[in-house]
Amino acid sequence: MLQISERVSLLEQLGRYIKENSESLQMVKERASGLNRWFTQAFTDLALNNIADYYLAPQALQLAVSQYKLSDPAEPKLVGITMAGNIPAVGFHDWMCTFLTGHRQADKLSSKDEVLMRHFMDKMTEWNPEAAAYFSIQEGLKGCDAYIATGSNNSSRYFEYYFSRFPHIIRKNKTSVAILTGTETQAQLEALADDVYLFFGLGCRNVTKIMVPENYDFVPLLDTFRKYDYLADENKYKNNYDYQLALLILNKVQYMANESILLTENPANFSGISVLHYEYYSDFNNTLQRLQQDEDIQCIVSNSTIPFGKAQQPGILDFADGADTLAFLSSL
Repeated sequence: MLQISERVSLLEQLGRYIKENSESLQMVKERASGLNRWFTQAFTDLALNNIADYYLAPQALQLAVSQYKLSDPAEPKLVGITMAGNIPAVGFHDWMCTFLTGHRQADKLSSKDEVLMRHFMDKMTEWNPEAAAYFSIQEGLKGCDAYIATGSNNSSRYFEYYFSRFPHIIRKNKTSVAILTGTETQAQLEALADDVYLFFGLGCRNVTKIMVPENYDFVPLLDTFRKYDYLADENKYKNNYDYQLALLILNKVQYMANESILLTENPANFSGISVLHYEYYSDFNNTLQRLQQDEDIQCIVSNSTIPFGKAQQPGILDFADGADTLAFLSSL
């Protein structure tokens, strides 16, 4: 069994490996992109660099170890992890937390994101063969002591049914919202564009709806968002844009647009790819309080919550759905 110091050291080594971006890693990323066209080279690089910077940096790992007083479990458990595949290596945090707490894991990888996670496990085992005892990739997750499952609202009901007798964390669909005041600078709007467009808007931390005051001027926002007009060159994104535009026109729904996004007034938090909903508000604090109580919301971006441009930069202690993964794993 690996000691806590050895597990931390391996994770730090993985962070350095990602930052070095060796030729072998570049080939792995190209293979991942070939299997999933949403995983562009730029977005895959960003996802992995964020993992290295915010999860695997020595200070981040030491923060987790010290805050949760992590050591070596007297009786390691087997944790079944069902991973999503909406953005590159999206299941990494659950995988890392399980390894960090010293438990073994059975991983059911998404067919959309198999290459990257397999490679990370292979590298860890290459560096220290004892790490092999901690990882196994399985199609069916039977016989586990606990489960962590991420999926849609529909699949979550399936997970709840099958995993109800075991300790579990089950995550559902989430999305993120921004509250604007109309006083944002161009730099803040450019940062908001990152929150909206990165990973094609497929992540739970992507802003899919903005709250704006009455008489809000959308022109500066649409002009600033043109920094992502190049996404119109991506066929899968452009196909969604054209489809969503056709729906708005056929249904005679008012909209505003630039070359890469469609804005339409809609109270729903979730929007389609290439669509950004907006809703008017009259009181900032009341709106913030309402959104904080909304179970659909993962992040709230504003001048007083998560800063613009930071939604896709979660720290090691920023847990999806607010479910404290390290506390859960430490209590097994």
